[in-house]
Amino acid sequence: MAKKVVASLQSSSKDFAQVIKMTKSPKTGAYTFKESIVPSDKVKEFLAKK
Repeated sequence: MAKKVVASLQSSSKDFAQVIKMTKSPKTGAYTFKESIVPSDKVKEFLAKK
């Protein structure tokens, strides 16, 4: 069953991109990372958000 899941994810991976955005916390000054999988054409919109 796991092989079917992996195969289905690989066939649709061309349409999506994994995006990791680094943001700085205003309280502590520490950096946090927000990870998301977004469609390839929405990557710039995701990174433009604050």
